[in-house]
Amino acid sequence: MTNPQGPAHPDPSIWARPGQQSAPTRPTPQAESPTTPVTQSHTEPHYEPSYEPPAQPAQQSVPPPTLEFPATSPYGQPPSQDPPVAVKTKRRRFIGDPVSIILVLVIVTALAVAGLIAGELYARNRADNVVAAATECVVQDQAKVSFGPTPFLWQHITGHYRDISIRTAGHQIRSAKGMTADININDVDLHGSGDSKGTIGELDATITWTADGIKQTVQDGVPFVGGLVSNVSTNTSAGTIELNGALGLGSVTVKPQVAGSGLALQVVKVTAMGATLPHETAQSALDTFTAGLTKDYPLGIHADSVQVTNDGVVAHFSTRDASIPAAQTDPCFAHV
Repeated sequence: MTNPQGPAHPDPSIWARPGQQSAPTRPTPQAESPTTPVTQSHTEPHYEPSYEPPAQPAQQSVPPPTLEFPATSPYGQPPSQDPPVAVKTKRRRFIGDPVSIILVLVIVTALAVAGLIAGELYARNRADNVVAAATECVVQDQAKVSFGPTPFLWQHITGHYRDISIRTAGHQIRSAKGMTADININDVDLHGSGDSKGTIGELDATITWTADGIKQTVQDGVPFVGGLVSNVSTNTSAGTIELNGALGLGSVTVKPQVAGSGLALQVVKVTAMGATLPHETAQSALDTFTAGLTKDYPLGIHADSVQVTNDGVVAHFSTRDASIPAAQTDPCFAHV
């Protein structure tokens, strides 16, 4: 007679995880031989421990880091779209920092000032070229123009200009050789209409004519007298100019003076070979010559005074409330 076998139960593993342990099982009794009597054993059952290797976790591939936030956070909540706290704090600190605000304002102001300066320089250069071109057309010599300290952009916006200075190169004024003009213009209003482009409130010009320029001009422009002139000298006390001929052939003494709106050379004395001659012929030739020098000046410019100096002649010309002619009247002012 044999004892029936009980149900087989696996031995618990000592390496099994706590959550996976099952209740301990009893050992299965050995099957008895049919010829061996069953005897009761009072010895303790012997348990053979079973060793199982620990389960290795499955290998997981780690994705490369990206700059995007993951779809979900490790804690099962959607990631926050707000910038990190450090970035927020830095941004708030920058916005609230008075030094940073002042720095931004300084940069913006510097850029604005630089733009204004660039615009001012460009506008002044453009105006210099326009006024110089008109002056050169009138005097037939090179000219340099400069505007006063008043901001030119403001003058251009208002159409009202002040403190304009012009100086010619000194080669000539029209056919008068060696003549230089220093011109000061003030109170220019370019709100014109009709055949006028505007008005010039004040224009004052100082004309300097050197003795050598007078000699060259008379030689080129005065018939009969010009061919005899080889030297020019001045007498400041008498206010006269003496035109001397070559080899002592003769001389013509003239006195510059204001005549009408221009200048005239009044003949005082004419000599030839030591003898005094009538001066009517020389006067007629000089009148024709001086009339061509100063007539048809634009803007109503006229002579006010003339003075003989050691170096030549200095004259003052001026005009007031002059109308600026339109292009069809005087092409020299076409681009003003």
